[in-house]
Parts: sequence; C-alpha cells; structure tokens
Amino acid sequence: MGKGGYLDVNSDNLPNIATMKDDLPSKKDIKAVIPKHCFERSNFRSLSLVLRDGLIIGALGTAAWFLPTEGLGPLDYLAWSVYWFFQGTAFTGWWVLAHECGHRGFSANNYVNDSVGYVLHSLLLVPYFSWQYSHAKHHAKTNHLLDGESHNPPSNTKGRFEKQFNSWLEFMGDDAFAFYQVISHLVFGWPMYLIMNATGARRTLSGKRIKTIHDHFRPDSKLFPEDGRWNARIAASTFGCLATLALLYIVGTEIGHTKVALMYFPAYMWCNAWLVLYTWLQHTAVDLPQFGEDEWTWLRGALCTIDRPYTLFDNIHHHIGSTHVCHHLFSNLPCYHAQEATAALKAYLEPKGLYNFDGRDILTVTWEVSKECHYVEGIEGVQFFKSLTLEDVRKHKAARKADKKSKSS
Repeated sequence: MGKGGYLDVNSDNLPNIATMKDDLPSKKDIKAVIPKHCFERSNFRSLSLVLRDGLIIGALGTAAWFLPTEGLGPLDYLAWSVYWFFQGTAFTGWWVLAHECGHRGFSANNYVNDSVGYVLHSLLLVPYFSWQYSHAKHHAKTNHLLDGESHNPPSNTKGRFEKQFNSWLEFMGDDAFAFYQVISHLVFGWPMYLIMNATGARRTLSGKRIKTIHDHFRPDSKLFPEDGRWNARIAASTFGCLATLALLYIVGTEIGHTKVALMYFPAYMWCNAWLVLYTWLQHTAVDLPQFGEDEWTWLRGALCTIDRPYTLFDNIHHHIGSTHVCHHLFSNLPCYHAQEATAALKAYLEPKGLYNFDGRDILTVTWEVSKECHYVEGIEGVQFFKSLTLEDVRKHKAARKADKKSKSS
C-alpha cells in the first residue's frame, strides 16, 4: 500500500491500473455491484439541496451585510476574511450542484438540469454550457496525455519543462517553488483555464496540435465543434456571465460598489480555489499513472481517480471529493446516492487493487503534490509525475557546462 492508504504502483502485489489494460473488469460488471436505486434521481431531493445551500449562502450574506466597509480595523478584516472563506465554501455547494446538472445527475428531465445549472453557474461566473462541454471531455479522456482536459500535466520532452522553470527554481528554491504551484493553481488556475484552456488538451477535436488560444467564451473558439452546433449554447453561456456582472453593477449603484465587491468577489475566489483543489487532487499523485494514446482506455482513465476525505466540508460539497471514483465511473449518478455507491464500488474494486483512496489530511496532500508532481517525461506509454528540484537544476547545469567544456577542448 502507498502512503495514506492508496495503492502504490511500485508495490509487488499490484496487478492494477498501471500494469493492467485488457484484464480490467467491464463497466457493465462494475455497475452491476451498485444498488439500482442509486441511479434514481429525485427532483424534490435535488432541489431541496439547492434550497439548503441557498439558505446557508443567504444567512452568511445577511451576517456580512452588517460588517463595515470603511475605516476597517484588524477585527473587521478578520471578520470579512472569515466570511469570505465560509461564503466561498457555501458557493461551492451550489457550484457542485450546477456541475451535477451538466452531468444529468440532478434530474431525469434535462430542462430541469439545464435551467438550474445555467442559473447557478451563471451566478458564479461559470459559462454553463461551455464548461459542460469541456468537462465532458475531461470525463471522456481522463488521464489521457493528449486529449485529457484540465490538469493535463506538462511534459519534459526535450527538457522543455526544465528550460521553462530552471531560472525560477534557482531564484526561489524548492519550497517557494512549491508555494508558487499552490498559488498558480488555486488563485489563477480556474480563470486561466476558462480564458485560454490552460492545462487542457494538447490537440484539437480534429487531432491537430493546439497552437492558438482556446477559450470558453467565443462560439468560434476551437475548443468547440467546428460545425457550429454548440454556438448558440456557448453564446448563451457567455451572456449568463455578463448578465451576472451587470446585475452586480446595478446592485452596486444602489447599495455601494465597495459593499457588493466585498460581499461577492473574495468569496467567489475561494469558490474557485475549492473547485480547482478538488480536480487537482483527485487526479494527481506521485504513484497515479497518466497514459499516452497507446496505453489509454476509458476505464483505465476513469479508475485513475483518488477518493479523499474533506471532513466537515464534505457534506456541504455533496461528497464530490470523497466519492470521486464513483463520479468518474458513473457521472450521472446523483450525489445523494454516491456514498452508498462508493461503498459498493470499494468492496468490489479494492480487492482487485483498483480502488484509490488517500486518507491523509488535505493540507498535507496539497503540499506533497505541489512539491512532487510537476511534470511527466513524455506523452507516450505509462507516465508518472516527477518533480523538478533545485538539486536537479544545479546537477543538469553542471553537466551542460562539463559537456560544453569537453566539446571546446
């Protein structure tokens, strides 16, 4: 077993995803172990979760309404900071439910799915249909090094990653570089993904290597099908985000733009951090394989997902992090049945070495991933994350100097 309880790919007793390809159980076999009622969706139950999260968001917003916005002292900043964190955490509950709508796990009626998902995601400045499309690619091509979406690791082919970050490491050192990884992911990762598809696929739908910016807002973005069948939905998604910004501005003219900004945007950033954290940690670990086209299969990719406990945040986020293996295998299974389904999956997959779980606390895991999971060597075969350290930089720099000296002598 690896650190924290999930399987170590270097273990002698591991006939698992890294080495198994044709001998994996079928999706049909896996689905058969889950009680059938776990796939049943209830509009009442799903909408009650929207209401529950809305009441929490409303209560926190009401409390923040009475916080001062001018002449702030240390206690005021502390109060606002507490509000931002918990409101962003509550926003993430709505975010997960909108994500559930995009997967058709919220309701059996797609009009309900798209109506609720569009409103909730637009309120959180997420282009609903645009992200629904790219996120479907993430599920369809999980851990595929060419076509995988979101947190697709950079490769070090021809030393490209090292060349990009050598000077950074020499200037910052290992710990500061790891902290940079945390900040770049949790603060800038989500907007960069929406604006330019950062960490997205390496090639277009037609199989060509990506050389232009693929954003989530333009109907003619190469991220989407070129036949235009998604154009209206992409435009509607962008309109939803713009409408929310317009609403915030209108409300600001009535109650004050500073108040609106303080009540919304820092909490929105915390929500972004949560959603990136989930995706990053559920698909990244030093012993979790990434696959080139020659090795990838849908089931291998789906099983390369890690369940992690998020303690008191797990319930408010509808168990998206602790039932993520189930979510990737059956993305239309409603969140309120995911724990029961996960228990059944674990009982079936764990004896086969096919269930990944890491029980360590999230702060420890985040720091480990930021220090040890920087790149993969190439985009073929079965790859594992590697880290770039200051020692590596100095060693390679000395080797290059020695090689240059030997050639000149």
